[in-house]
Amino acid sequence: MGRLPFIIAACILITAFDIYFYRAIIAVFKWKPRTKKVFAILYWSYSILLIVGVFAGIYLNLFLTLRAIILVAFFLTVACKIAMLPFLILDDLRRLSIKIFRRKRVTKDQPITEAEPISRSEFLVKAGLVAAAVPLTSLSWGIISGAYDYQVRRVNLILPNLPKAFDGITLGQVSDIHSGSFYNKTAVKGGVEMLMKEKPDFVFFTGDLVNNLTNEVRDYQDIFSKVKAPLGVYSSLGNHDYGDYYFGKESSPAKVKNLKDMIDVHKVMGYDLLMNENRRLKVDGEEIGILGIENWGMGRFPKYGKMELAVQNTDDLPVKLLLSHDPSHWRGEVLQKYPQIDAMFSGHTHGMQFGVRLKEYQWSPIQYIYKEWAGLYHEQHQQLYVNVGYGFLGYPGRVGILPEITIFTLKKS
Repeated sequence: MGRLPFIIAACILITAFDIYFYRAIIAVFKWKPRTKKVFAILYWSYSILLIVGVFAGIYLNLFLTLRAIILVAFFLTVACKIAMLPFLILDDLRRLSIKIFRRKRVTKDQPITEAEPISRSEFLVKAGLVAAAVPLTSLSWGIISGAYDYQVRRVNLILPNLPKAFDGITLGQVSDIHSGSFYNKTAVKGGVEMLMKEKPDFVFFTGDLVNNLTNEVRDYQDIFSKVKAPLGVYSSLGNHDYGDYYFGKESSPAKVKNLKDMIDVHKVMGYDLLMNENRRLKVDGEEIGILGIENWGMGRFPKYGKMELAVQNTDDLPVKLLLSHDPSHWRGEVLQKYPQIDAMFSGHTHGMQFGVRLKEYQWSPIQYIYKEWAGLYHEQHQQLYVNVGYGFLGYPGRVGILPEITIFTLKKS
Protein backbone atom coordinates (compact mmCIF):
# COMPACT_ATOMS: atom_id res chain seq x y z
CA MET A 1 0.00 0.00 0.00
CA GLY A 2 3.01 2.27 0.29
CA ARG A 3 2.84 3.09 -3.40
CA LEU A 4 -0.86 4.04 -3.39
CA PRO A 5 -0.53 7.73 -2.36
CA PHE A 6 2.15 8.27 -5.01
CA ILE A 7 0.04 6.59 -7.71
CA ILE A 8 -3.07 8.60 -6.75
CA ALA A 9 -1.07 11.85 -6.83
CA ALA A 10 0.34 10.90 -10.25
CA CYS A 11 -3.15 10.16 -11.60
CA ILE A 12 -4.46 13.52 -10.30
CA LEU A 13 -1.55 15.29 -11.97
CA ILE A 14 -2.12 13.42 -15.24
CA THR A 15 -5.83 14.31 -15.13
CA ALA A 16 -4.98 17.99 -14.59
CA PHE A 17 -2.69 17.86 -17.63
CA ASP A 18 -5.45 16.16 -19.61
CA ILE A 19 -7.84 19.01 -18.85
CA TYR A 20 -5.17 21.53 -19.83
CA PHE A 21 -4.39 19.82 -23.15
CA TYR A 22 -8.05 19.23 -23.95
CA ARG A 23 -9.00 22.87 -23.48
CA ALA A 24 -6.08 24.01 -25.64
CA ILE A 25 -6.96 21.69 -28.52
CA ILE A 26 -10.68 22.48 -28.35
CA ALA A 27 -9.97 26.23 -28.35
CA VAL A 28 -7.69 26.21 -31.39
CA PHE A 29 -9.44 23.98 -33.91
CA LYS A 30 -12.72 24.85 -35.56
CA TRP A 31 -14.98 21.99 -34.57
CA LYS A 32 -18.46 21.13 -35.75
CA PRO A 33 -20.67 20.33 -32.73
CA ARG A 34 -20.89 16.62 -33.58
CA THR A 35 -17.14 16.31 -34.24
CA LYS A 36 -16.36 18.12 -31.01
CA LYS A 37 -18.61 15.75 -29.07
CA VAL A 38 -17.04 12.65 -30.64
CA PHE A 39 -13.54 13.97 -29.93
CA ALA A 40 -14.45 14.68 -26.31
CA ILE A 41 -15.82 11.15 -25.82
CA LEU A 42 -12.74 9.54 -27.38
CA TYR A 43 -10.29 11.78 -25.54
CA TRP A 44 -11.75 11.25 -22.07
CA SER A 45 -12.53 7.58 -22.60
CA TYR A 46 -8.88 6.95 -23.48
CA SER A 47 -7.64 9.00 -20.51
CA ILE A 48 -9.91 7.21 -18.02
CA LEU A 49 -9.10 3.77 -19.42
CA LEU A 50 -5.38 4.56 -19.20
CA ILE A 51 -5.59 5.51 -15.51
CA VAL A 52 -7.73 2.45 -14.72
CA GLY A 53 -5.27 0.33 -16.69
CA VAL A 54 -2.30 1.60 -14.69
CA PHE A 55 -4.04 0.70 -11.41
CA ALA A 56 -5.05 -2.70 -12.76
CA GLY A 57 -1.55 -3.40 -14.05
CA ILE A 58 -0.06 -2.72 -10.64
CA TYR A 59 -2.62 -4.30 -8.34
CA LEU A 60 -4.17 -7.08 -10.41
CA ASN A 61 -2.58 -10.21 -11.85
CA LEU A 62 -2.95 -9.23 -15.50
CA PHE A 63 -1.47 -11.15 -18.40
CA LEU A 64 2.04 -9.85 -19.05
CA THR A 65 1.12 -8.95 -22.64
CA LEU A 66 -1.84 -6.85 -21.50
CA ARG A 67 0.27 -5.14 -18.85
CA ALA A 68 2.92 -4.37 -21.49
CA ILE A 69 0.29 -2.82 -23.77
CA ILE A 70 -0.94 -0.60 -20.93
CA LEU A 71 2.60 0.52 -20.11
CA VAL A 72 3.33 1.25 -23.77
CA ALA A 73 0.21 3.41 -24.04
CA PHE A 74 1.02 5.17 -20.77
CA PHE A 75 4.61 6.05 -21.64
CA LEU A 76 3.81 7.17 -25.18
CA THR A 77 0.96 9.37 -23.93
CA VAL A 78 2.98 10.98 -21.16
CA ALA A 79 6.01 11.56 -23.42
CA CYS A 80 3.87 13.23 -26.09
CA LYS A 81 2.19 15.51 -23.57
CA ILE A 82 5.51 16.50 -22.00
CA ALA A 83 6.80 17.45 -25.46
CA MET A 84 3.70 19.53 -26.13
CA LEU A 85 3.54 21.21 -22.71
CA PRO A 86 6.16 23.99 -23.28
CA PHE A 87 4.26 25.24 -26.33
CA LEU A 88 0.99 25.47 -24.40
CA ILE A 89 2.69 27.24 -21.49
CA LEU A 90 4.33 29.67 -23.93
CA ASP A 91 0.97 30.39 -25.51
CA ASP A 92 -0.66 31.00 -22.12
CA LEU A 93 2.14 33.34 -21.09
CA ARG A 94 1.74 35.17 -24.40
CA ARG A 95 -2.01 35.49 -23.87
CA LEU A 96 -1.48 36.75 -20.33
CA SER A 97 1.01 39.38 -21.50
CA ILE A 98 -1.47 40.54 -24.16
CA LYS A 99 -4.22 40.95 -21.56
CA ILE A 100 -1.92 42.97 -19.33
CA PHE A 101 -0.79 45.05 -22.29
CA ARG A 102 -4.39 45.74 -23.28
CA ARG A 103 -5.37 46.98 -19.89
CA LYS A 104 -2.48 49.40 -19.85
CA ARG A 105 -2.19 50.50 -23.46
CA VAL A 106 -5.53 50.15 -25.26
CA THR A 107 -6.85 53.53 -26.39
CA LYS A 108 -9.30 54.66 -28.99
CA ASP A 109 -6.42 55.40 -31.35
CA GLN A 110 -4.67 52.04 -30.77
CA PRO A 111 -7.17 49.21 -31.01
CA ILE A 112 -5.75 45.69 -30.82
CA THR A 113 -7.50 43.15 -32.99
CA GLU A 114 -8.27 39.59 -32.01
CA ALA A 115 -6.96 38.04 -35.22
CA GLU A 116 -3.25 38.05 -34.42
CA PRO A 117 -3.32 36.42 -31.00
CA ILE A 118 -5.70 33.73 -32.20
CA SER A 119 -3.49 32.90 -35.19
CA ARG A 120 -0.41 32.75 -33.02
CA SER A 121 -2.21 30.52 -30.55
CA GLU A 122 -3.14 28.21 -33.38
CA PHE A 123 0.48 28.16 -34.56
CA LEU A 124 1.86 27.36 -31.09
CA VAL A 125 -0.65 24.60 -30.35
CA LYS A 126 -0.09 23.01 -33.75
CA ALA A 127 3.67 23.32 -33.27
CA GLY A 128 3.20 21.53 -29.95
CA LEU A 129 1.34 18.72 -31.69
CA VAL A 130 4.20 18.39 -34.17
CA ALA A 131 6.70 18.31 -31.28
CA ALA A 132 4.62 15.59 -29.61
CA ALA A 133 5.07 13.47 -32.73
CA VAL A 134 8.85 13.36 -32.14
CA PRO A 135 8.79 11.27 -28.92
CA LEU A 136 5.85 9.30 -30.30
CA THR A 137 7.93 8.30 -33.30
CA SER A 138 11.22 7.66 -31.48
CA LEU A 139 9.70 5.80 -28.53
CA SER A 140 7.54 3.70 -30.83
CA TRP A 141 10.63 2.79 -32.83
CA GLY A 142 12.43 1.98 -29.58
CA ILE A 143 9.72 -0.55 -28.79
CA ILE A 144 9.65 -2.06 -32.27
CA SER A 145 13.39 -2.14 -32.86
CA GLY A 146 15.32 -1.49 -29.65
CA ALA A 147 13.87 -3.69 -26.91
CA TYR A 148 15.51 -6.92 -28.11
CA ASP A 149 18.32 -5.57 -30.27
CA TYR A 150 21.07 -7.27 -28.25
CA GLN A 151 24.57 -5.90 -28.72
CA VAL A 152 27.78 -7.77 -27.91
CA ARG A 153 30.33 -5.37 -26.45
CA ARG A 154 33.94 -6.55 -26.22
CA VAL A 155 36.22 -5.23 -23.50
CA ASN A 156 39.88 -5.95 -22.73
CA LEU A 157 40.13 -6.02 -18.95
CA ILE A 158 43.72 -5.34 -17.89
CA LEU A 159 44.56 -6.84 -14.49
CA PRO A 160 48.31 -6.46 -13.70
CA ASN A 161 48.26 -9.13 -10.98
CA LEU A 162 46.43 -11.67 -13.11
CA PRO A 163 47.95 -15.16 -12.86
CA LYS A 164 49.40 -16.50 -16.10
CA ALA A 165 46.82 -19.30 -16.32
CA PHE A 166 44.02 -16.71 -16.58
CA ASP A 167 45.69 -14.51 -19.19
CA GLY A 168 43.39 -14.50 -22.23
CA ILE A 169 40.37 -16.29 -20.78
CA THR A 170 36.95 -14.75 -21.41
CA LEU A 171 34.21 -13.61 -19.08
CA GLY A 172 30.62 -12.91 -20.13
CA GLN A 173 28.32 -10.53 -18.27
CA VAL A 174 24.59 -9.93 -18.44
CA SER A 175 22.56 -7.87 -16.02
CA ASP A 176 19.03 -6.63 -15.31
CA ILE A 177 17.04 -9.32 -17.09
CA HIS A 178 13.70 -8.11 -15.66
CA SER A 179 11.84 -11.15 -16.92
CA GLY A 180 8.51 -9.70 -15.78
CA SER A 181 8.70 -7.16 -18.60
CA PHE A 182 9.30 -9.52 -21.52
CA TYR A 183 6.68 -10.18 -24.18
CA ASN A 184 8.76 -11.92 -26.89
CA LYS A 185 10.14 -15.27 -25.79
CA THR A 186 11.77 -15.99 -29.15
CA ALA A 187 13.77 -12.76 -29.03
CA VAL A 188 14.90 -13.41 -25.45
CA LYS A 189 16.08 -16.86 -26.48
CA GLY A 190 17.99 -15.30 -29.37
CA GLY A 191 19.94 -13.09 -26.97
CA VAL A 192 20.96 -16.08 -24.84
CA GLU A 193 22.09 -17.89 -28.00
CA MET A 194 24.24 -14.86 -28.87
CA LEU A 195 25.91 -15.09 -25.46
CA MET A 196 26.51 -18.83 -25.77
CA LYS A 197 27.93 -18.40 -29.27
CA GLU A 198 30.73 -16.36 -27.69
CA LYS A 199 31.71 -19.42 -25.57
CA PRO A 200 32.82 -17.48 -22.47
CA ASP A 201 34.95 -19.37 -19.95
CA PHE A 202 32.79 -18.07 -17.10
CA VAL A 203 29.76 -15.78 -16.77
CA PHE A 204 28.51 -13.13 -14.34
CA PHE A 205 24.85 -12.20 -13.89
CA THR A 206 24.66 -9.03 -11.81
CA GLY A 207 21.09 -8.92 -10.55
CA ASP A 208 17.46 -8.01 -11.16
CA LEU A 209 16.16 -11.27 -12.54
CA VAL A 210 12.57 -10.03 -12.04
CA ASN A 211 10.62 -6.82 -11.49
CA ASN A 212 8.78 -7.73 -8.30
CA LEU A 213 8.00 -11.42 -7.81
CA THR A 214 10.06 -14.55 -8.38
CA ASN A 215 7.25 -16.22 -10.34
CA GLU A 216 7.77 -13.72 -13.17
CA VAL A 217 10.75 -15.76 -14.36
CA ARG A 218 8.69 -18.95 -14.64
CA ASP A 219 8.15 -18.69 -18.41
CA TYR A 220 11.81 -17.83 -19.06
CA GLN A 221 13.59 -20.09 -16.60
CA ASP A 222 14.25 -22.73 -19.24
CA ILE A 223 15.86 -20.12 -21.52
CA PHE A 224 18.22 -18.67 -18.92
CA SER A 225 19.11 -22.16 -17.72
CA LYS A 226 20.93 -22.53 -21.05
CA VAL A 227 23.55 -20.01 -19.90
CA LYS A 228 26.48 -22.35 -19.14
CA ALA A 229 30.25 -21.94 -18.95
CA PRO A 230 33.17 -24.32 -18.22
CA LEU A 231 34.28 -22.35 -15.15
CA GLY A 232 30.77 -21.60 -13.92
CA VAL A 233 28.00 -19.02 -13.91
CA TYR A 234 28.03 -16.68 -10.90
CA SER A 235 25.23 -14.35 -9.88
CA SER A 236 24.17 -11.71 -7.40
CA LEU A 237 20.84 -10.15 -6.43
CA GLY A 238 19.58 -6.73 -7.48
CA ASN A 239 17.21 -4.36 -5.71
CA HIS A 240 14.17 -5.78 -7.55
CA ASP A 241 14.86 -9.39 -6.55
CA TYR A 242 13.83 -9.04 -2.89
CA GLY A 243 10.15 -8.23 -3.42
CA ASP A 244 10.46 -4.88 -1.63
CA TYR A 245 8.47 -3.06 -4.31
CA TYR A 246 5.59 -5.52 -3.96
CA PHE A 247 5.55 -6.52 -0.30
CA GLY A 248 7.09 -3.39 1.21
CA LYS A 249 10.22 -3.08 3.33
CA GLU A 250 8.91 -5.05 6.29
CA SER A 251 9.37 -8.81 6.43
CA SER A 252 6.36 -11.10 6.02
CA PRO A 253 5.94 -14.86 5.40
CA ALA A 254 5.04 -14.19 1.76
CA LYS A 255 8.08 -11.98 1.25
CA VAL A 256 10.39 -14.52 2.93
CA LYS A 257 9.02 -17.25 0.67
CA ASN A 258 9.46 -15.05 -2.40
CA LEU A 259 13.16 -14.58 -1.59
CA LYS A 260 13.60 -18.29 -0.88
CA ASP A 261 12.02 -19.03 -4.26
CA MET A 262 14.44 -16.56 -5.86
CA ILE A 263 17.42 -18.37 -4.33
CA ASP A 264 15.99 -21.71 -5.46
CA VAL A 265 15.52 -20.45 -9.03
CA HIS A 266 19.21 -19.52 -9.25
CA LYS A 267 20.10 -23.04 -8.11
CA VAL A 268 17.73 -24.64 -10.62
CA MET A 269 19.19 -22.57 -13.45
CA GLY A 270 22.70 -23.58 -12.43
CA TYR A 271 23.77 -20.13 -11.25
CA ASP A 272 26.08 -19.94 -8.24
CA LEU A 273 24.36 -17.16 -6.27
CA LEU A 274 26.83 -15.24 -4.10
CA MET A 275 25.19 -13.59 -1.10
CA ASN A 276 27.96 -11.83 0.79
CA GLU A 277 30.40 -14.65 0.06
CA ASN A 278 33.19 -15.66 -2.30
CA ARG A 279 34.49 -18.44 -4.47
CA ARG A 280 37.99 -19.44 -5.56
CA LEU A 281 38.26 -19.88 -9.31
CA LYS A 282 41.09 -22.29 -10.12
CA VAL A 283 42.86 -22.83 -13.46
CA ASP A 284 46.04 -24.91 -13.79
CA GLY A 285 46.77 -24.65 -10.10
CA GLU A 286 46.40 -20.84 -9.95
CA GLU A 287 43.49 -18.99 -8.37
CA ILE A 288 41.57 -15.72 -8.46
CA GLY A 289 38.67 -14.65 -6.25
CA ILE A 290 35.06 -14.11 -7.25
CA LEU A 291 33.15 -12.16 -4.63
CA GLY A 292 29.44 -11.39 -4.63
CA ILE A 293 27.31 -9.31 -2.32
CA GLU A 294 23.63 -8.65 -1.93
CA ASN A 295 22.29 -5.32 -3.15
CA TRP A 296 24.08 -2.27 -1.79
CA GLY A 297 22.53 0.97 -3.01
CA MET A 298 22.58 4.66 -2.18
CA GLY A 299 19.58 6.68 -1.04
CA ARG A 300 16.26 4.84 -1.23
CA PHE A 301 17.80 1.63 -2.58
CA PRO A 302 18.34 -1.19 -0.04
CA LYS A 303 21.67 -1.97 1.57
CA TYR A 304 21.65 -5.72 2.17
CA GLY A 305 25.26 -6.20 1.08
CA LYS A 306 27.97 -6.99 3.60
CA MET A 307 31.42 -6.60 2.12
CA GLU A 308 33.12 -7.62 5.36
CA LEU A 309 31.71 -11.10 4.85
CA ALA A 310 32.42 -11.28 1.13
CA VAL A 311 36.15 -10.55 1.52
CA GLN A 312 36.79 -13.10 4.26
CA ASN A 313 39.68 -15.51 3.55
CA THR A 314 40.61 -13.84 0.24
CA ASP A 315 43.78 -11.99 1.26
CA ASP A 316 46.02 -14.51 -0.49
CA LEU A 317 44.27 -14.20 -3.86
CA PRO A 318 46.13 -12.01 -6.41
CA VAL A 319 42.98 -10.81 -8.18
CA LYS A 320 39.50 -10.23 -6.78
CA LEU A 321 36.45 -9.67 -9.00
CA LEU A 322 33.31 -8.35 -7.30
CA LEU A 323 29.67 -8.76 -8.38
CA SER A 324 27.63 -5.88 -6.96
CA HIS A 325 24.44 -4.83 -8.68
CA ASP A 326 24.42 -1.09 -8.00
CA PRO A 327 27.41 0.92 -9.36
CA SER A 328 27.03 3.51 -6.61
CA HIS A 329 28.51 0.87 -4.30
CA TRP A 330 31.88 1.32 -6.01
CA ARG A 331 32.26 4.96 -5.05
CA GLY A 332 30.17 4.68 -1.88
CA GLU A 333 32.17 1.91 -0.21
CA VAL A 334 34.55 -0.13 -2.38
CA LEU A 335 36.97 2.66 -3.31
CA GLN A 336 37.06 3.93 0.25
CA LYS A 337 37.37 0.70 2.23
CA TYR A 338 38.32 -2.16 -0.06
CA PRO A 339 41.38 -1.33 -2.18
CA GLN A 340 41.98 -5.06 -2.67
CA ILE A 341 39.04 -5.26 -5.12
CA ASP A 342 40.56 -5.15 -8.61
CA ALA A 343 37.35 -4.92 -10.63
CA MET A 344 33.66 -4.60 -9.82
CA PHE A 345 30.82 -5.61 -12.17
CA SER A 346 27.43 -3.87 -11.96
CA GLY A 347 24.22 -3.07 -13.80
CA HIS A 348 21.16 -1.29 -12.38
CA THR A 349 21.16 1.95 -14.43
CA HIS A 350 19.85 0.50 -17.75
CA GLY A 351 21.49 3.58 -19.26
CA MET A 352 17.95 4.87 -18.65
CA GLN A 353 17.11 2.93 -21.86
CA PHE A 354 17.53 6.24 -23.67
CA GLY A 355 20.54 8.17 -24.94
CA VAL A 356 23.51 7.98 -27.25
CA ARG A 357 26.24 5.36 -27.05
CA LEU A 358 29.03 5.52 -29.58
CA LYS A 359 32.59 4.20 -29.48
CA GLU A 360 34.10 7.45 -28.22
CA TYR A 361 31.04 9.22 -26.81
CA GLN A 362 28.04 8.38 -24.68
CA TRP A 363 25.26 10.42 -23.13
CA SER A 364 22.06 9.68 -21.23
CA PRO A 365 19.98 11.64 -18.71
CA ILE A 366 20.92 8.94 -16.17
CA GLN A 367 24.43 10.42 -15.98
CA TYR A 368 23.02 13.29 -13.93
CA ILE A 369 22.05 10.72 -11.28
CA TYR A 370 24.87 8.17 -11.56
CA LYS A 371 28.43 9.26 -12.19
CA GLU A 372 29.26 5.76 -13.41
CA TRP A 373 26.38 4.54 -15.55
CA ALA A 374 27.69 2.61 -18.60
CA GLY A 375 30.98 1.02 -19.61
CA LEU A 376 34.42 0.82 -18.00
CA TYR A 377 35.69 3.21 -15.33
CA HIS A 378 39.10 3.49 -13.64
CA GLU A 379 40.17 5.04 -10.36
CA GLN A 380 43.84 4.46 -9.52
CA HIS A 381 44.32 0.67 -9.72
CA GLN A 382 40.61 -0.23 -9.34
CA GLN A 383 38.06 -0.69 -12.12
CA LEU A 384 34.28 -0.77 -12.50
CA TYR A 385 32.20 -2.00 -15.41
CA VAL A 386 28.52 -1.04 -15.68
CA ASN A 387 26.42 -3.18 -18.00
CA VAL A 388 23.31 -1.32 -19.28
CA GLY A 389 21.15 -4.40 -19.02
CA TYR A 390 19.63 -7.27 -20.94
CA GLY A 391 15.97 -6.43 -20.34
CA PHE A 392 13.90 -3.35 -19.69
CA LEU A 393 11.70 -1.89 -16.98
CA GLY A 394 8.77 0.49 -17.31
CA TYR A 395 9.15 1.75 -20.87
CA PRO A 396 9.16 -1.49 -22.91
CA GLY A 397 11.85 -0.44 -25.34
CA ARG A 398 15.22 1.23 -25.80
CA VAL A 399 16.32 4.26 -27.80
CA GLY A 400 20.07 4.56 -28.40
CA ILE A 401 21.06 2.56 -25.30
CA LEU A 402 20.57 -0.98 -26.56
CA PRO A 403 20.48 -4.21 -24.50
CA GLU A 404 23.97 -5.46 -23.75
CA ILE A 405 25.93 -8.69 -23.62
CA THR A 406 29.48 -7.97 -22.48
CA ILE A 407 32.44 -10.19 -23.30
CA PHE A 408 35.64 -9.44 -21.37
CA THR A 409 39.05 -10.78 -22.26
CA LEU A 410 41.17 -10.90 -19.11
CA LYS A 411 44.71 -9.74 -19.75
CA LYS A 412 47.77 -9.25 -17.58
CA SER A 413 48.95 -6.31 -19.68
